[in-house]
Amino acid sequence: MKISSLTLHSIAIADPPLRSSYGLHAPWALRTIAELETDDGIKGVSETYGGDAPRAALEAARPLVMGRDPFQLAGLYREICETSQPRREVPGGRSQTWLVPGENPLDQHNRTFAALEIACLDIIGKAVGQPVCEVIGGRVRDAVPFSAYLFYKHAGAGGDGGYADEYGEVLSAQSAVRECRQMVAQYGFREIKLKGGVLPPAEEIATIQALRAEFGDEYPLRIDPNCAWSVETSVRVGEALREELSGGGYLEDPCPDLAGMSEVRGRLLHKGIQTPLASNVAVTQFADVPKARALDAVKIVLSDPHYWGGMRQVQHLSNLCEVLGIGLSMHSNSHLGVSLMAMTHVAAACPNLTFACDTHYPWQTARDEIVEGGRIRFENGAVKIPRKPGLGVTLDYDQLARGRERYDKIPFRKRDDEAEMRQHVDVNWKRVLPRW
Repeated sequence: MKISSLTLHSIAIADPPLRSSYGLHAPWALRTIAELETDDGIKGVSETYGGDAPRAALEAARPLVMGRDPFQLAGLYREICETSQPRREVPGGRSQTWLVPGENPLDQHNRTFAALEIACLDIIGKAVGQPVCEVIGGRVRDAVPFSAYLFYKHAGAGGDGGYADEYGEVLSAQSAVRECRQMVAQYGFREIKLKGGVLPPAEEIATIQALRAEFGDEYPLRIDPNCAWSVETSVRVGEALREELSGGGYLEDPCPDLAGMSEVRGRLLHKGIQTPLASNVAVTQFADVPKARALDAVKIVLSDPHYWGGMRQVQHLSNLCEVLGIGLSMHSNSHLGVSLMAMTHVAAACPNLTFACDTHYPWQTARDEIVEGGRIRFENGAVKIPRKPGLGVTLDYDQLARGRERYDKIPFRKRDDEAEMRQHVDVNWKRVLPRW
């Protein structure tokens, strides 16, 4: 069995005007669908970051993929690493503090390989008649829980104006509670995460407190300001939310870098506050994990098969974190059903991944979904492993064509949340860290 074709589909999907410390989401999120086919007619698919750079990196890997046995993934990873473009220095190195996920050139080889690995694993699963989670070692859970991922947002649903704004404007504690009620009612989520770093810290504290008052302590709470706070502010928020972030919750990337998070953690512990700190910004490569443990800076790492280098790399991360006594969750980006199923399969095969995963899936729409049968279903906040080989999804080519048409019509080819803020909210806005 050899790979005989690689087809890349650049698509655009509607994205609401969600806020974070990076700025504002554009009306369209960009995605790339990679489709491999073997000489005996088996197809494998994956979904990854969109725009010119991710597609160009995948095109550059085409000679390494064509004619390859899809089982030979270790060799493919080595060759992609060896042939990647020279890696220029970027602010913060591999930290995602300054660059939005998917835009750091230092991790381009990991993102490229991950897209190909997931499609190959889809092929392998279909070839042997097993779900991907069984191919990579076997599931430890039949369904993977996800959290309600709340965002402050402006009015609107993104896209071309023809999409329904399901959640409306959310720029206060009261509207965030309403947003969460809607999301929990529709998807059954049992854990709640708030993307912070948008409003003054006192207002975000009030939002978490209002969520606790509404949902009680049976729903673990998290807040992620994406490094928008100073050490002093991070400690102050940790003190104010010592009860609300307990019982399975956490404080994620409150300030820049591991040294700052270590100081926050130490000062909170000195006050008797056990709130764990989590990260998907300061910890993005294996070398970061022992350093984070040595500094006692991070107690929970947020994995991601797309930029950590694929499903099996996330499994390695799970094993490393278990050895070091560190918990594991999973990061998310704007995505459709192919990505969601890849996340679900690898989470099902990671014993140490015990915190509910993030997902942006509620922010995307059935109108843009590209898998046959429509949207992936959540039951009690979890996605079940399908009784199908591979990832368990196939492409809807009519929907895929619509996504390509949207992509061809829009003017941008790269995510830039700061530019969107200047265009739509404040012409003078810049991402300043710490902001508070």
